[in-house]
Amino acid sequence: QVHLVESGGGLVQPGGSLRLSCAASGTIFTIYTMGWYRQAPGKQRELVANISRGGSINYADSVKGRFTISADDAKNTVSLQMNSLKPEDTAVYYCKARIITGDYWGQGTQVTVSS
Repeated sequence: QVHLVESGGGLVQPGGSLRLSCAASGTIFTIYTMGWYRQAPGKQRELVANISRGGSINYADSVKGRFTISADDAKNTVSLQMNSLKPEDTAVYYCKARIITGDYWGQGTQVTVSS
């Protein structure tokens, strides 16, 4: 079993910042990639950013220049620093890890950007 636990969501005003963290635990051999996805009401879940074990990073165009993903391979953690937040960033954010036995998801953390 692999468990992912997210933290760091909340309510923030437009232009503000939040930092999300995700820790993976359980029977983990090697994590190939870790990443963040988000799902807004009535919309499909979408990739926000991911990072591979080798350090390759991908960002959604909508967050480039504002969000930064980082990972600690030794601790099996991934973080997402979100700056200059906009109302359209409001969503439930999910952590995902891809390991040899498949893809695993966290329970999600709510991020609300509103004045």
